[in-house]
Amino acid sequence: MEFTLENEILTVTVTTSGAQVKSVLRKCDGVEHIWQADPAVWGQHAPILFPYAGRLPEGKMTAKGRLFEGLAAHGFARDMEHALVSHSRDTLILELTDRPETLAKWPYRFRLLSTFRLEGHTLHHTLTVENRDEEPMAYGIGFHPGFALPFDQDHTPADYVLQFDSLESPLCLGTLPHGLLNGKCYYLGKNIREIPLDDRLFANDSHCMVGLSSKYLSLTEKGTGRSVRCKIEKFPYVLLWSMPGEPKFVCMEPWESLPSAEGGSIEWNEKPAAAILAPGESRSTTLSTSFLR
Repeated sequence: MEFTLENEILTVTVTTSGAQVKSVLRKCDGVEHIWQADPAVWGQHAPILFPYAGRLPEGKMTAKGRLFEGLAAHGFARDMEHALVSHSRDTLILELTDRPETLAKWPYRFRLLSTFRLEGHTLHHTLTVENRDEEPMAYGIGFHPGFALPFDQDHTPADYVLQFDSLESPLCLGTLPHGLLNGKCYYLGKNIREIPLDDRLFANDSHCMVGLSSKYLSLTEKGTGRSVRCKIEKFPYVLLWSMPGEPKFVCMEPWESLPSAEGGSIEWNEKPAAAILAPGESRSTTLSTSFLR
């Protein structure tokens, strides 16, 4: 099922399949800013990552004394149907709760609320996690929106840059070759404000940036200033990803947790960079994305 949010600037479509933003249209020029999930390239729009972001060693974990195997990257929330809680012209709330399918992959009882709210040229997406289990619950969470390129037929991907609002020397955590932390680091640049988009940037998969000082990260069209701007200031990790070659989309991904380490423990409570909720406790995190002219 799909729901529409609308104001004088934007029309947003959200699907209950994975609680994904499926479309963001600017009314002034009709530009579609969300990747349209071409299955031949990447069949997602803007998945949410829960109860973990990234990969687990060999797709395994142990939790509550049980072994779980065959677990996909980024958890299960992106692949499940979310239920409607409420819907108005500019706000939508969806929920996912534990069920036999989730308990077979992660043995905790939870509630995950996805709140989408339009405010001017900005879409706020808030994820609220509630621990409904009888013991403390560790979890990881992240956003994975894909933004379509180019904005119109008069431009090419080479006309865009990833832009910080302050000077950065983006330090990245190495995850090759299996998408797991390998203990190595590298710089994506030194004392820069922009990262050019070219066919080499994603040749080796994603970049996991840490310790950024910028409040915003933007996908900006050179010469016009048109941009998609994500507020990243409260996120410890921000990933950049697209498929190898000339990018048809770019994912700007604020995460609050990390993949597991190569050869690391598969015990769930030893997984690094995860929030922990006491029974009955809840916690929210928000990605605010602005579509600017």
